[in-house]
Order: sequence, then structure tokens, then C-alpha cells
Amino acid sequence: MLKPQINYEDFDKVDIRIGNVIKVEDFPEARKPAYQLTIDFGPAIGIKKSSGQFVKNHQKEDLFGKQVICVVNFPPKQIGPFTSEVLTLGPDDGTGEESNWIALTTLKEVPLGREVK
Repeated sequence: MLKPQINYEDFDKVDIRIGNVIKVEDFPEARKPAYQLTIDFGPAIGIKKSSGQFVKNHQKEDLFGKQVICVVNFPPKQIGPFTSEVLTLGPDDGTGEESNWIALTTLKEVPLGREVK
């Protein structure tokens, strides 16, 4: 089912950027299996943290050093003892099980902090 139609001005408010995962840690306090990601977006945005429910589809080693696509202008979200500063994007894996996400990444190396449109 499609969501309601939006206009370009609505989409343009979402700041989507490319970052590089520089640290991946287990997040045992999360209610659903998740990792704590530390992501470098380059000098203009800096280093931000994200909680990602990628455990069922990615090993920590798979995510480390990878470029990911994130929304960087949502307000921080408190998830247990962790503050998620950006939303790392990805689709569910189609299994129908909750929390089975696949991280979106780039096909080619992109400068950190580059905007996605």
C-alpha cells in the first residue's frame, strides 16, 4: 500500500546524507535486536550515532567501513540508555519478521556528507 502523496517541498525537508560506519557495537539493552552504529559524515556534519536493527541480516564486520544512507535532521531519539542521532535507512528483508532490516549502502564510494536526492 502506498503512503499519501507528498510534494517536492515536503521531500526537500528531509536531509539524507552519506556516512561511513566507523564503529559497530552490540546493543543488548535494545528491546529488538540492534547494533549501535557510529557514523562519520565528514567535517560539515561530524560523527553521529544511530541504532540499527540490522542484526539478523548483517554481521558487525559487514557494516564496519561501509557507506550508509541516513536521515540526519530528525530530532535525537532516546532508545533505552542510547541516544540515536540519525536514522540509518534500509528496507525490511521481506520475511515478514519484525526487525529484519537491510542497510542501504552505495554502489560506489561517495564523499562523506554528500546529500542524497
